[in-house]
Amino acid sequence: MIATILIAGIIFALMVLVIVKQVKKSKNGESGCGCGCSNCSSSSVCHGKK
Repeated sequence: MIATILIAGIIFALMVLVIVKQVKKSKNGESGCGCGCSNCSSSSVCHGKK
């Protein structure tokens, strides 16, 4: 029982860290994929049409 709660807590903490990292990247204007947007066919989805 304790092991299950401990593992669930660790997984939940990792999920929170990933979400916080993505929110910070989004607020800084960085893309979510980690690569440049110059050749990306989905760049309009991330940054809107120019």
